[in-house]
Amino acid sequence: NILNSGEVDFEQDWKSLSSSLREIHTKNASTLSFEELYRNAYKLVLKKKGEPLYNKVKEFEQNWLTHEVRTRILDELPSSLLAAHNGAQLSAGERRDAGEKLLRSLKLAWEDHNLCMNMTTDVLMYMDRVYCSDNRKPSIFTASMGQFRDYVLRTPLPDHESMTIASLLYRVILDQIQMDRDGDIVNTALLRSCAYMLEGLYETEDEQEQYKLYITSFEPEFLAASEEYYRSEGESLVAKGDASSFCRHARQAATDEEDRCRSTLSTLTAPKIRRVVENELVRRNLAEMISLESTGVRYMLDNDRLPDLEMVYEISSWVDPKKEELKKAVQKRIVAQGGEINSTAKEASDAPVVKPTKADPEKGDEVGKPAAEKPINQQTAAAIKWVDDVLQLKDKYDHVLEKAFQADQGLQTGFTRSFSDFINSFERSSEYLSLFFDENMKKGIKGKTETEVDTLLDKGITLLRYISDKDMFERYYKKHLSRRLLMKRSVSMDAERQMISKMKMEVGNTFTQRIESMFRDMALSADLTTSYKKHVRDLGDADSQRAELDVNVLTATMWPLDAMGPSRGDEGGKLNCRFPPEIDRIKQSFEKFYLDKHSGRQLTWQGNMGTADLRAYFADMKSNKKTRELNVSTYCMVILLLFNDLPPGNFLSYEEIQARTNIPDNELKRNLQSVAVAPKTRILVKEPMSKEVKRDDKFYFNEKFTSQFQRIKVGVVASGNKVEDRDERQETEKRVDLERGQTIEAAIVRTMKQRKELKHHQLITEVIQQLTARFSPDVNLLKKKIESLIEREYLERVGDIDKPAYRYMA
Repeated sequence: NILNSGEVDFEQDWKSLSSSLREIHTKNASTLSFEELYRNAYKLVLKKKGEPLYNKVKEFEQNWLTHEVRTRILDELPSSLLAAHNGAQLSAGERRDAGEKLLRSLKLAWEDHNLCMNMTTDVLMYMDRVYCSDNRKPSIFTASMGQFRDYVLRTPLPDHESMTIASLLYRVILDQIQMDRDGDIVNTALLRSCAYMLEGLYETEDEQEQYKLYITSFEPEFLAASEEYYRSEGESLVAKGDASSFCRHARQAATDEEDRCRSTLSTLTAPKIRRVVENELVRRNLAEMISLESTGVRYMLDNDRLPDLEMVYEISSWVDPKKEELKKAVQKRIVAQGGEINSTAKEASDAPVVKPTKADPEKGDEVGKPAAEKPINQQTAAAIKWVDDVLQLKDKYDHVLEKAFQADQGLQTGFTRSFSDFINSFERSSEYLSLFFDENMKKGIKGKTETEVDTLLDKGITLLRYISDKDMFERYYKKHLSRRLLMKRSVSMDAERQMISKMKMEVGNTFTQRIESMFRDMALSADLTTSYKKHVRDLGDADSQRAELDVNVLTATMWPLDAMGPSRGDEGGKLNCRFPPEIDRIKQSFEKFYLDKHSGRQLTWQGNMGTADLRAYFADMKSNKKTRELNVSTYCMVILLLFNDLPPGNFLSYEEIQARTNIPDNELKRNLQSVAVAPKTRILVKEPMSKEVKRDDKFYFNEKFTSQFQRIKVGVVASGNKVEDRDERQETEKRVDLERGQTIEAAIVRTMKQRKELKHHQLITEVIQQLTARFSPDVNLLKKKIESLIEREYLERVGDIDKPAYRYMA
């Protein structure tokens, strides 16, 4: 019984045990009795010989590693490796073979050491459990691993005191990895075994994870070498000038390094080498790669290279979650392409327009007809083209965003800002967008399905979202809408109402209030016309020749009457037209009927807006039927009815016509050109015949007028919606500025009435926030309006001059 045995002879027992350990290390352990060895070690520890036993085993392992293992490794060390260290040039094959020889030698030594120490640990299990645990000593296995580190790996090489086996090992592994990166075949299993060895060794005896030899010694060298490699690789790729190739290489590099860590090195390194690839290859070169002239993001966008753009997005997201460089490049391209669209449209709008009043009767040109209107149509077409081009550009970048950029929210915000910038830099954007809607409402949606119409309107609303001066758009839209409604040119009233509904959802109820009022006026006017006709029938009017009246009663504050009125420079614009007696009677009859229903209101007749159907008799008409129906403007009707009582062969001068009708000069000229200059609608004869109407011209009824058509539409020069010229544009801007001033004052008063007292900067901020949805307020104008309200005693100043504040005065 071991427990009852007497004193032990340590030297004798150790001699036997060391002999057995040597047999284990020389692979002759098959004859050993491990039970007996365990009992001997157990007895020594039990008799308080644990410390000398522990030290003797360590001493044995040190001697074995120093004289056997290290010597064998040094003897097998290829001389070419040291030669290469001294600067000798070796081929890739020579370097690979020599490196593998060292790797294989270390792999075998490490595996042997592990195997032997596992067997030794079994023999000394009781010592580990009792002596090592009680004295806080590392297990014999742990201690022997440290000895392998110190007496094998960290052994200086002969004649190379500055280099150890470990440093040579690291150099070989790095060289093998470089060959792998260059496409050469290397023994990845062998490399993995050596990396596994380094993972099994620690800097300290407590074997903390962060002190693995792999992490403390090899990995820093690997990462440093990789940084240098990918830094050089990135510079080389950018120098080649192929952005797509750069992206593909970056993606492949990241994948290869991840695979290399999994199959060759250690998964511990995967996130770190990934950062190296991201920082040295991508981050350093991203901006330059994106901006490459002939292959970068601009080229990819212009040529719809969506897969390449997707790669750029992917590698950008590695190093920049916000994708700032990519966003900046795409925004720059959007603004540039938008600027090109703007420039094309501006050239078209600034191009000299041949006025339709310059018709040449001798050449058969016809005023108000397609030939004369062509320049205006071209300008309107340019406006529609601007919107179509912007929408096409928007569709393009929406597609890019979805297919290549994963609908990235940050990029989408940047795209929106860029579209807004270039759209608002074009001063006619509001007008052109309104014309786009106008053309589509008049004829563009004809034949389209409800879904197609809805899509078209949504696209237009998208552009409206970008426009900052929505009050300017509202003015143009109302102007164009008013003509569609009054001239009955809308293809679909349902589409018109659908448009209003979409605008309300996009920009709010306030924006559409006046527009909705215009529709209500039209509906009420239809009912009013029906009521008036019934009223006339009930009166039993005996006049069989009485003209029928269809009337539109417009609320003056809701309709853009100034925009619909006479042209610029018309000083007589405010004069009331003198209607012929037969028309005046109807006019007065309606006024009485209306005012009886709505006392206190005032009706102002707008002669420049209506139309009339006349029946005219032409004695020389080359057909059995001598009468023709003429569809003319209200002013044309007033002019033509003057010739009813004129004896054949007599004339009316221009000044006589103006005096008897009171039609504004500009309007009178336009209407006379329509009926006295255009060959196909020359109902009057002008003397002398010329391209323009002058004040000393004479006008005769054209008895010899003939036409193959029973119904003749007489178009008025420059009628309909068109692009404004410079003067008209300035007049519109002037009126909008006036309205903005009133809106700003109302916002200031509304804010101060609610808040009672505010500091200057707070008032400015709150008012701007209120108005931004309609337009971008000018701060200087805001300050002027505040001063004006102070002068009119709506507000008063309080506090210091340096920190001004205002109080509302009830």
